[in-house]
Amino acid sequence: MRASTSATTAPAGGWSIPRGLVVLLSLAAVIVTVAGMAAFSGVIGPTFLALILTVAVQPVQDWARRRGWPAWSGMLIAFGAVLLILVALVGALTLSVAQLASQLPQYTDRLDNLLDHARGWLDAAGISSEQIQKLLHSIDVGKVVELLNDLLGGVVGVFSNLFFLVALLLFMAVDGMSIRERMAVVAAERPAIARALTDFTYGTRKYLVVSTVFGAIVAVIDGGALWLLGVPLPLLWALLSFITNYIPNIGFIIGVIPPALLALLDSGPVLMVWVIVIYSVINFVIQSIIQPKFVGDAVGLSVTITFLSLVFWSWVLGGLGAVLAVPLTLLVKALLLDIDPSTRWADVLIGAPLPAKRSVPEDEDTS
Repeated sequence: MRASTSATTAPAGGWSIPRGLVVLLSLAAVIVTVAGMAAFSGVIGPTFLALILTVAVQPVQDWARRRGWPAWSGMLIAFGAVLLILVALVGALTLSVAQLASQLPQYTDRLDNLLDHARGWLDAAGISSEQIQKLLHSIDVGKVVELLNDLLGGVVGVFSNLFFLVALLLFMAVDGMSIRERMAVVAAERPAIARALTDFTYGTRKYLVVSTVFGAIVAVIDGGALWLLGVPLPLLWALLSFITNYIPNIGFIIGVIPPALLALLDSGPVLMVWVIVIYSVINFVIQSIIQPKFVGDAVGLSVTITFLSLVFWSWVLGGLGAVLAVPLTLLVKALLLDIDPSTRWADVLIGAPLPAKRSVPEDEDTS
């Protein structure tokens, strides 16, 4: 009986690949895949963005179909809505960054005075002049302006990639006209795959809706507070708050640094402190207390996995990867874990905390 069992389980060739070698080959494949994604991030990034946007507006096509409209009409409405959002966002960023770059040179004298005060304070603290020189040597408004000009060039360069992105959105919108029929075939042949992809689309849409709503709330409050404080360019910083709301964990830190520094240059450290305090209160209450209660069920990722996904996708795709970190992680989770029933147990390890079960008193009847 033992010989028969071993004979049925042994490979035909009489040997098998060691499990350690399988793990090493899998790790090597992952490294090659990630390196390839990083090398072609200029193509992969817009492709992922087009996919996420297409998933987000797909309900528009379903809405048009339920009303009895032709399929092409829903496709055009969805495509036009996404195109309008992209053009408005890129245009607003371009104009705002250009305005910021034109205003920064007027703060040169103010920065020099602040550096003189800092140099005197450091000197009084016993730090040598050579150390002070090394510390302050790299601080120069000219370099900041040059950096902003490079950033502006990158934003304007998005228009060249915008044609590629628009083409992808158009093609995906056309394919979206028949996506329900295709998913019906997939569900009949491979129910697990259909379920995984359905969960991904639902979670992505809910995450985008919640992040957009709370991002708009944060942007309005932050922009209004900066306007009342007299910080220059409040609309730009409100737009930055809206965009960074899609960046998990550290989006608030990225959004507060530019207006705080500009407040320091414009009116001194008191205004900078006020900006930091107001931003901290607003963003902590909204992004750390209220928003997670709405988005937690949709994302289904633990805080650690969310942070690691931010680091990973930022390294692979740059700034666009930081904004799309959560949807891309949901996509990878669907393709690698949820698609196979034998690996769904991993959701318990990487997912959000499980709800606490109600404890049953010993004297309570549980029959």
